[in-house]
Amino acid sequence: MGMYFSIQRIAKAAVFVALIGLIGGCDKPTGSRLQFSHTDITGADFAREFELTSHHGQSVRLADFKGKVVVLFFGFMHCPDVCPTTLSELNVVMERLGADAKHVQVLFVTVDPERDTLENLSSYMGAFNPDFLGLSGTADEIATVTQEFKVIYQKVEGSMSDTYSVDHSAGTYVFDRDGQVRLFVPYGANPDELTSDILQLIEAPL
Repeated sequence: MGMYFSIQRIAKAAVFVALIGLIGGCDKPTGSRLQFSHTDITGADFAREFELTSHHGQSVRLADFKGKVVVLFFGFMHCPDVCPTTLSELNVVMERLGADAKHVQVLFVTVDPERDTLENLSSYMGAFNPDFLGLSGTADEIATVTQEFKVIYQKVEGSMSDTYSVDHSAGTYVFDRDGQVRLFVPYGANPDELTSDILQLIEAPL
């Protein structure tokens, strides 16, 4: 089952990347023609909103961060490589932004709400950057958000009930200060290039 899902996930991810490419090639609204290193998905009809609970116990929506550039990534705390690597790289980006980091909010949405409690997410975020926010919700709420953001995930059983893993698509969304999705960033992005893209969004007029 795990191998079947992995093949299926790769096929779906390939379709998604192709769609991203088509969106990237379409005409963009006036004001979106910045020179990004990563895929420009300005005007996409997905990744528009969410409503989840932060690790502080507060209900949050994308609209709550208007005025800041939002960087959003899906993963889970027991992820052995992709998630900690991405969060570490995002912390490097925040360091390179310096004083401009105050204009950016990094959000980590768990696809494993069963184990990733708000308390656990708080500790996990603190290990990377105390300003990062972990977001969770019920299984249905997570399913709704992942559908909106075209994220694929599935539980893969381990040898014991609590040792399961979660296959999930890897990629980061970046929103401008007006709350509009602008970029799709693949796993393993160059921190310098991502820093440059975010700076452009910080400096762009609202």
